Amino acid sequence: MNSTLKISLKKEQLYLGLLTSLLFAVSVFAQSSKSKENKRPNIVVFLVDDMGWQDTSVPFWTKTTEFNKRYHTPNMERLAKEGMKFTNAYATPVCTPSRSSLLTGMNVTKHGITNWTSPYKDNNSESKDQQMVPMSWNMNGLSSVPNISNTAYATPFPQLLKDTGYFTAHVGKAHWGSMGTPGANPYNLGFMVNISGHSAGHPQSYLATDNYGNIPGKASVQAVPDLQEYYGSDTFLTEALTLEAIKSIEFPIQNKQPFFLHMAHYAVHDPIMGDKRFEQKYLDAGVDPIEAKYASLLEGMDKSLGDIMDYLKKKGVDKNTIVIFMSDNGGLSLVPPRGGIENTHNLPLKAGKGSVYEGGIREPMIVKWPGVVKPETVANQYVIIEDFFPTILQMAQIKKYKTIQEVDGQSFLPILKNPNFVDNSRSLIWHSPHNWRGVDGPGINYYSAIRKGDWKMVYSMRTGKKELYNLNDDIGENNNLSAVNPDKVKELASILSNELRKNKAPIPNFKSTGKPVPMPDETP
Repeated sequence: MNSTLKISLKKEQLYLGLLTSLLFAVSVFAQSSKSKENKRPNIVVFLVDDMGWQDTSVPFWTKTTEFNKRYHTPNMERLAKEGMKFTNAYATPVCTPSRSSLLTGMNVTKHGITNWTSPYKDNNSESKDQQMVPMSWNMNGLSSVPNISNTAYATPFPQLLKDTGYFTAHVGKAHWGSMGTPGANPYNLGFMVNISGHSAGHPQSYLATDNYGNIPGKASVQAVPDLQEYYGSDTFLTEALTLEAIKSIEFPIQNKQPFFLHMAHYAVHDPIMGDKRFEQKYLDAGVDPIEAKYASLLEGMDKSLGDIMDYLKKKGVDKNTIVIFMSDNGGLSLVPPRGGIENTHNLPLKAGKGSVYEGGIREPMIVKWPGVVKPETVANQYVIIEDFFPTILQMAQIKKYKTIQEVDGQSFLPILKNPNFVDNSRSLIWHSPHNWRGVDGPGINYYSAIRKGDWKMVYSMRTGKKELYNLNDDIGENNNLSAVNPDKVKELASILSNELRKNKAPIPNFKSTGKPVPMPDETP
């Protein structure tokens, strides 16, 4: 063999050796990265629509209420035993503002989606009002694309999860944006799977015998998409969505990929339709027929929670899965569609959905995180739905990320690690500058509110009246202390007004003068 050939062979052997070493190093690095990635927790946000603070057998107060005794939610009880209850958890009075705050971490005053969004683009969903002029607000909802008219342009956290290796799935109600805008489609907001999420905010029907509304000639924009395989069966909508949610996470579990599941039920939003699996026992107990249907919607939702938890355990991933339970606003208390007497369905909390009083904004919230959250603990520190954004990213170990928007939410991870955590310096703010459904009620239509510590101030834009309550002593907001504590009113009015101004929150004008509603610190 000549010397030239020997040198050539040696070079080939050297290159082959280097290539083999490089491939081995890449393989080790990939396995190491995959192993590290697999340790990141799976995250399930279980979001219920219109569920009130007491619409469960789990008490979120210092005592069990009569409503807690009515309802049967054993899987919520199970989740509470395995995790932490939050007794002072808040959302906004209606759905789209809450859902947008959850996805973006922005307070409602900042994202300007201050009412529910119509399925139709550029359609103002607020009802006509005799006193106020319709105003400009982000009526088309949330958008991940800039320069879409009347939208809040922001970075949704599912996109950040997806970008860092999470499998992201949305199942159920979306209601983030109007048809013809990017926010109408969950795929544009960072989700890799979307089942039944679109521009509408409630189902046309919960019944598979109605094809969930998809009957030719009878279908409306509220007809629930993507569930054709269940048509004509006896599969209630809540059950169908649960089955689809379980299917959606099979792939990441099999491939050992961390996943985020946004399980967003249409239940318990109207139309109030009975889930036959559970309805009869409430009727037998003497519950009002409409309320028996409502209770069955709740119990069907609870079964869904249990089914998902059981599946996670069956697949051996429950120890590395965080489950966060939340509602998007307080329980509906208008009659109809509820049965009984109006504004009684959330007592002792005042009012219900649409109101800035506690009945419209205080929510049932539970967090289970094995190895981090001590089981059967209770946190009394107040939190709000925009806090989910930074918390979930912190849970997912995403430390450096860029967002289009400034994030208002604060991580509640310190609370999860210490249920006795207290911060009374923080202010929570609500802003509902609309006529929501054409009827006035307690704290409904043209109200703002602020909570700091135990103190809460409610501001009426119609009258300029400011009410002050101490929630620690008066959870029902029955004793207005504004006259005896004017300094606290002044303090809270100043904070609220400054936030409204800073965030350029939508403010209506009076028809009589054409002038904008005064800020809380501008009225006596």
